[in-house]
Amino acid sequence: MEKQQQIVMSGIRPTGLLHLGNYFGALRNYVKMQEEYECYFMVADLHSLTTHPDTKELKQNVHRVLAENIASGIDTDKAALYCQSHIHETAELYLYLNMLAYKGELEKTTTFKDKVRQQPDNVNAGLLTYPVLQTADIVLHRASLVPVGKDQEQHLEMARNFVNRFNHRYGDVFPEPFAFNYGSELVKVPSLDGSGKMSKSENQNATLYLADEDEVIRKKVMKAKTDAGPTEQYSQKPDYIENLFLLMKLVSAPDVIEKYENDYNNCVIRYGDMKKQLGEDMVKFISPIREKVNSILADEKYLQGVMEKGAEKARKSARATIEMVRQAMGLNYY
Repeated sequence: MEKQQQIVMSGIRPTGLLHLGNYFGALRNYVKMQEEYECYFMVADLHSLTTHPDTKELKQNVHRVLAENIASGIDTDKAALYCQSHIHETAELYLYLNMLAYKGELEKTTTFKDKVRQQPDNVNAGLLTYPVLQTADIVLHRASLVPVGKDQEQHLEMARNFVNRFNHRYGDVFPEPFAFNYGSELVKVPSLDGSGKMSKSENQNATLYLADEDEVIRKKVMKAKTDAGPTEQYSQKPDYIENLFLLMKLVSAPDVIEKYENDYNNCVIRYGDMKKQLGEDMVKFISPIREKVNSILADEKYLQGVMEKGAEKARKSARATIEMVRQAMGLNYY
C-alpha cells in the first residue's frame, strides 16, 4: 500500500511496565498505522525526568519499552522507533516554543495541577512546560496525527495553540496536530478488580503486564471480582462481570465467549470455570510477547542498533524542520 503523506507521532514514557491496556489501546493501532503512514514512535525519556529525576534505572526502562514495542509488532524498518534524548533538535525547538507559551495557561493545565498535588516538593520548570516539550516532539516531524487517549487531549489543544502562534508570527511551518485513532472507539481495557482501567502504576494486582509470568497471570485472573451469578434469565451484567466478558473478548475464541454468554443468560454460569478459561487464554496471548521481549532484552547489541537506526530516521526529519524554523524566524545570519 502506498504511504499517505500524513505523519503520525506518538510517545510513551519509560516508567513502569507496559500492560494489556497499552497493547490494545495503543500498540495494536501503531502496528496498523506503520503500514499506512509515516510513523515516529518515541520513548519519552526526557519527559520522565519531570517526575523521576533519578536516572539509575532509566537505561533498562528505555530498553524494556523498546523491546515491548518491537515484540508487539512495531517494525523498525517501517517506523522510526527512537529515544527522545537522541534527537537534540527537540531541545532547540522546545526553547523557541517556550517563548510562545504563557505562564498562566501552563499553570491551568490539568496534568500540571495533578502533578503539583502528587509531588509538591518537585514542582520544576519541566513539569510546568511539559505541554511545550510535547508540542516540540510532535511538530519536529511536522506530524498532524497523534494517537492519544482522552487525558492528553488538553495537551493537543495547547499544541495547536502554540503551532498557530508560531505560524501567525513567523509564517506557516507547522500543520495543526489532531488526535487520531482510526476513528474507532478507543479500547479501554478494564482492571481485574472492576474499578477503572488497567494502569502502569496503580493497583498492580488488577493489571496484567506484558512481563507477567504465566502463574502470575492465572492468579491475578482468578482473583477477579465476581458474585453469586444471575437469578433471572438475560439479566443485565454488573460492571465487574461485564469487565470479565470484555477481557475475554480480547483474547478468547468466539465460541468460548458465546458459551459463557449463553451460560450467563441461562443462569448456569460458573465463574470459577470462566476465570480458569480466561486465565489460560491470557497466558496463551501474553507469554509469546513476554518471551520475545526477554530475548530482545538479552541482545544489547541489537537494541543499540535499533536505537541508532531510529535516531537516524528521526534526526533526518528533525533537521529538515529546524532548518525551516530558523529560516522562518530569521535566525539564519550567514
